[in-house]
Amino acid sequence: MYTRWLCICLAAVSAVAADVVDDCKLSSDKASASEQALLNRLAPLKHKRFETTLQTGTDSYTYTFVVCGSVFNGSKSSNEGLVQNNTKNQGITVVGRINDTSIVNGTDWILLTYKSGEAYDSHCRSEPRKAMIMISCNKKTLAEGFTIISEERDKLNDCFYLFEMDSSVACPPEESHLSVGSILLIVLAVLIGLYIIGGFLYQRFVVGAKGMEQFPNITLWKELGNLVADGCDFVCRSQPRSSETAYRGVGDDQLGEEPEERDDHLLPM
Repeated sequence: MYTRWLCICLAAVSAVAADVVDDCKLSSDKASASEQALLNRLAPLKHKRFETTLQTGTDSYTYTFVVCGSVFNGSKSSNEGLVQNNTKNQGITVVGRINDTSIVNGTDWILLTYKSGEAYDSHCRSEPRKAMIMISCNKKTLAEGFTIISEERDKLNDCFYLFEMDSSVACPPEESHLSVGSILLIVLAVLIGLYIIGGFLYQRFVVGAKGMEQFPNITLWKELGNLVADGCDFVCRSQPRSSETAYRGVGDDQLGEEPEERDDHLLPM
């Protein structure tokens, strides 16, 4: 008899444990690839806990949100992803559960919805509560700014709690586009590298060159360098080059004054 009751208890515990999930479970039985990809984008935030407080008159409510994780761990857990705590009487209300999740996105936002919360007492035809968390793109933070925007419960159905927060996971991936000029520079750099490496190997192992002679077409590049230097010298020099004459010829201005020769003695007497 004791063994039978033990087996029944173990079976009940196993059934409860099987119903408890540790990740977001999409509401649709046939989840699309895009929905699963959106859940994968939330991986950096998985199991992170956020809280915000709302003051309404004399009542104060604290909302606790866990991304694809349960607010309460262990035996207390019942897949609650977002709960409301009335700080006045410590009443806990489950707003949404992670085992009934839907997710959509736009250009720079992701809307995560937890459904199957506790039913309203008299509002919204006593339908289950629902939490909608709008995650907006903010490249500067992983996650911050979790706040409650409003609770829409004055309708006959489809009521919800709306929250918002900022996160970089909602930002679209940045695509790198290279300009035509960048592509040409990359191609040119690759060609120059192949020319230098290939020429070096040819000169070393085929020709048998050593030292600077291993550089491909080194004579051409030396001559080209000299020509470029001469061109820069010709174009950029502001004054004509003046050089000291290495050899100075003997001219009349370099001859000293010779003494006046008197040839009076040659005249006949």
